Amino acid sequence: MDSAIQICRTRLLFLLRELRFARLALIVLLVSVVCGTPSWGQSVAPSTILLSSRAIALNPTTRKVYAVAPRENAVAIFNPATNSISRVHVGAGAVALAINSVTNRIYVANSQGGSITVLDGTTDSVFATLDVGASPYVVAVNSVANKIYVSNTFSDVVTIIDGATNSMTKLKAGSADAIAIDPNLGKVYLLGYEDVNLTVLDDKPSIAGKLKVGIHPWDITIIPATSTIYVTRSGNAQLAVVDELSGSVTTVPTGATPCAVALNTTTNTIYVVNHTDDTVTAIDATKHIVVATIKVGHQPQGIAIDPIRNHIYVANTHDDSISVIDGSKNQVVKTLPTGKNPFALVVNPKTGQLFAATIAGSPLELTSEK
Repeated sequence: MDSAIQICRTRLLFLLRELRFARLALIVLLVSVVCGTPSWGQSVAPSTILLSSRAIALNPTTRKVYAVAPRENAVAIFNPATNSISRVHVGAGAVALAINSVTNRIYVANSQGGSITVLDGTTDSVFATLDVGASPYVVAVNSVANKIYVSNTFSDVVTIIDGATNSMTKLKAGSADAIAIDPNLGKVYLLGYEDVNLTVLDDKPSIAGKLKVGIHPWDITIIPATSTIYVTRSGNAQLAVVDELSGSVTTVPTGATPCAVALNTTTNTIYVVNHTDDTVTAIDATKHIVVATIKVGHQPQGIAIDPIRNHIYVANTHDDSISVIDGSKNQVVKTLPTGKNPFALVVNPKTGQLFAATIAGSPLELTSEK
């Protein structure tokens, strides 16, 4: 029975990926329709959804932290100068953001408003509102080229914004559920959950090629120093390792439903968060072999790494907690309580301050290890 429920919940995760803007009432209804009433009945929480890890970001120049607050149509901002959190109103359904630390601009994707809100990072006021078309879902910034890439989900269009003029170009490049940029090579990679390929864009912009990474890719990160791309393959419990220069792809086994990936530069170890079996897979980034499987809390989906303290933080969305992993031992050394359903994390490596985006309650929380 437990395995049947788990399979059903995993299927539901994939379905909800395509219904990413549904309200909680619809989510609960889908659980009942697709799976029947499970043993956890009334306790079903929105943590069964894999949400955007791009909901929170640190501006490395100002050390401010920004997190979307979709229920408030706002962005929550932590200012280290005042040690306080404020809010600024943006468009409807703010779902993701990205920061250009060079120009000190913050770009917020408003899924229901069909717009990108541009914030001035000095005053945190609205600098511009750009109409990018229906359902923007992901936004990514190339700080070197001063270009901003926006996926118009449920369509095959990507909008490219010129950061200097705010002029826009539309490119038919396929649906993108995640976007990653290698500023060194001037390449942009579009990941579509239902696409077995990464779509590669050049700086013209135009489609420069395709890289086959396998079924149900979910998250992507790039290590420009080694020209390596890491893609979680949620459908078959693997991490795809892509060489940008040769295009070769190898795979490493992970836990069930790998949903987030990050590199610890201190130990050169890749960490993959496995949503369904409550584990984190540690992988040697040189040999690409598994070195540890670490048990964390229930339904983890967010990760942040502090290379200075050699700590890996994992958001346990259904446990309302964060697991702290010691990177030298690959063991959980502490569990920190959070607000309701943390799903995305960011850490300030200079101060060691850890921030969590949560589904319910305050959209931005400062969490302390002490």
